[in-house]
Amino acid sequence: MDHPLQCDCGTLRGHVAETHKATRALCYCKDCQAYANALGKAGVLDTYGGTSIVATPPRYVRLTDGLDQLACLSLSPKGLLRWYARCCDTPIANTPRNPKVPYVGLVDRCLVHGEPSLEASFGPIRAVLQTASARGHVAGTPLRNGVAILRLVRTMIVAKLTGAHRPTPFFDEAGEPVIAPAVLSKEERERATRGE
Repeated sequence: MDHPLQCDCGTLRGHVAETHKATRALCYCKDCQAYANALGKAGVLDTYGGTSIVATPPRYVRLTDGLDQLACLSLSPKGLLRWYARCCDTPIANTPRNPKVPYVGLVDRCLVHGEPSLEASFGPIRAVLQTASARGHVAGTPLRNGVAILRLVRTMIVAKLTGAHRPTPFFDEAGEPVIAPAVLSKEERERATRGE
């Protein structure tokens, strides 16, 4: 079953295939919070600053419309690549800088909520990560996190062995990002981290 994705204004569209291979998580890290703030999309975050992520191999992500609106930023020169739709600043995904790592973390804001539901497509939230950075008390789930991480690592190993890091909508054939990332300055990152 495929699950549709689109930016807030509907210009950038696509879908996620093989949804049963994805893992859902909530991440409370400062970088995910800064990413939302940098885009002016603090509403992506839950009450305690968490971002809901769907992790999957990149070959299952297909962008079909509005590709000219895909943009990229990075919080630091070596940080993750943070993809978004420039038309409405909707966060789309996080990827490692190395295209050979078969991972993309889709921000659930870009996944169409409705029928099918996120839970029907991707299953329940299996991990709650980086709770020390939450803006309030969020209970950790060490056992569930361990199981979820093992599940994700297994999926990534299989993806690596079978070449599921390609095709990817985020990197070209030479392994370069399809859009050069805009790297935030130290001052810009500090402002985003503070939510300014």
